[in-house]
Amino acid sequence: MAVKSGLISKWKNPPAQEIQILKVFFNNSKLDPQVSCNRVFPVEREVEKTQAPARKALEMLLLGPTKNEKQNGYFTTISPGVKIQSLAIEQGIAKVDFNETLEFQVGGSCRLAAIRAEITQTLEQFSTVNNVIISINGKTEDILQP
Repeated sequence: MAVKSGLISKWKNPPAQEIQILKVFFNNSKLDPQVSCNRVFPVEREVEKTQAPARKALEMLLLGPTKNEKQNGYFTTISPGVKIQSLAIEQGIAKVDFNETLEFQVGGSCRLAAIRAEITQTLEQFSTVNNVIISINGKTEDILQP
């Protein structure tokens, strides 16, 4: 027991956090040796339960695969430094806006398709998402186009 200002209080363990499992989708050179561009595979992440699981899943995606996942062939085509500026889900449509780093020095239709697949599949795991619109600094035209 700890004594503070003449009052006795008991130290308590903090309540256990609720955990939820989210999926993050990456390319995988072992599961898809031809690297089919738009074929991605899920990995599970345990995270503290959140009121914004879609945003949390995207944040996990942007962190990239773990060391162990990399050893198992998982990789991301999304450049480091990409930031989520906003995410809104309305009437089955997820509208996600990223900073310009999403397209910085990204070329080739295969890589662009892979980036789109990673983001789209990560968001479409949620029953509230049927379609994904990706934008950069609010612009949707010509985004992730070869």
